[in-house]
Amino acid sequence: MEQMVNVFLMGKKYSVPANLTIMGAMEYAGYQLIRGCGCRNGFCGACATIYRIKDDRELKVCLACQTKVQENMYIATLPFFPLVKQIYNINEIRPTEQIMMQLYPEIYRCIGCNACTKSCTQELNVMQYIAFAQRGEYEKCAEESFDCVMCGVCSSRCPAGISHPQVALLARRLTGKYLRPGSEHLEKRICEIENGDFKELLEGLMQKPVEELKELYNNREIEK
Repeated sequence: MEQMVNVFLMGKKYSVPANLTIMGAMEYAGYQLIRGCGCRNGFCGACATIYRIKDDRELKVCLACQTKVQENMYIATLPFFPLVKQIYNINEIRPTEQIMMQLYPEIYRCIGCNACTKSCTQELNVMQYIAFAQRGEYEKCAEESFDCVMCGVCSSRCPAGISHPQVALLARRLTGKYLRPGSEHLEKRICEIENGDFKELLEGLMQKPVEELKELYNNREIEK
């Protein structure tokens, strides 16, 4: 027989198999996941979750698709957090320190509490990449934040109201647009796509059964 654990989903008690992830446990309990789920592999950040273990005062955060249930786990999902998203035209702004001050001035209210880093579901050094953004070191900010999945958990714990993922996204866009050297190979491929060079190939792939697609993928030629 399967080992079962008791979990509390949105305040209601359920007995679920101990080997399930939080997301799997929710579906096992009968929840239909329309929002708060996506890739199911820890990449999209859609299943941000807050939980606490009974008699433990610490509030923990995770991605529901990557975290296994525990006995007496109290769970609440956070499928959306209202980040501040400024509107800008990447072709009209430049990678100056002033642009970050203009678009996301709240980063200069950071009190160094490190709550963002402690809560990051990807274990990123969030406070460090915000510090890079403050100093206008956008390449370093882009590198440090590269694995961010935009779940927003870090921002939900920030007393300064910083929208960390949006700050990081701006830094990566500025880096890609202005600071990193251009790629002739990439520009050539973009032109080929725009010219429709791969249209026939893609349409042919769309007609193939899944098993044949898997076989083609597993035996594809990998460019060195």
